[in-house]
Amino acid sequence: MKSLKLSLLAAIGALSFGAAAHAEDKPVSVTFNVGAATDYVFRGVSQTDENAQIYGGADATLGKIGYAGVWLSNVDFNNGTSMEYDLYAGIKPTVGPVALDLGVIRYGYTNQPSGPHEDYVEWKVAGSVPAGPATIGAAVYYSDDFFGETGPATYYELNGSSPIPNTKFSVSGAVGRQIVKGPLDYTTWNLGVGYAINDHIGLDLRYWDTDEHSFGSIYDSRAVLGIKATF
Repeated sequence: MKSLKLSLLAAIGALSFGAAAHAEDKPVSVTFNVGAATDYVFRGVSQTDENAQIYGGADATLGKIGYAGVWLSNVDFNNGTSMEYDLYAGIKPTVGPVALDLGVIRYGYTNQPSGPHEDYVEWKVAGSVPAGPATIGAAVYYSDDFFGETGPATYYELNGSSPIPNTKFSVSGAVGRQIVKGPLDYTTWNLGVGYAINDHIGLDLRYWDTDEHSFGSIYDSRAVLGIKATF
């Protein structure tokens, strides 16, 4: 897995230099991102055992609507697993006022223990529409064999975001329902404020919670402060 991850990063890096050298005849652009946060929360659940996160990734825009990317982050499941690497691709067509996002994501993990595989694949169908200065959206993610080989799983989400006029602040939030085979279903929600330091660096302060604190402390409510840079 580590060799695959390094090969993908090298390929993305080579693609970025190629795009810069031949921008006129290759409709490909690449951006990179790095960031850190006080916790890595995914759908309301801490992925770092309530500890800090460091992450980075690369995104390629392919033609007018295609995209692909890779993203890496530390994780801690208290079983030896130390890193998550996501590979994703899709298209973003527009139908009238609706901006669609149709894609696939592969979640991979390094140093995972023997037993049920943690790696899994999700298919995504998402859409958003403008509502004045705001944007509202919905998304559905489906996996035929979820994390830990727990079987079919679906995640539904409603979300929204809006800039605060005449400021560098924005607000955003979402509510979602994770449905997993067996008694593992739960609802999650988040609400946050973003601040654009400049065109490349932003801060995000976000409150997360779920309705299943009985699943363990990683499902508890928490506030997370993060910083992200894109270039």
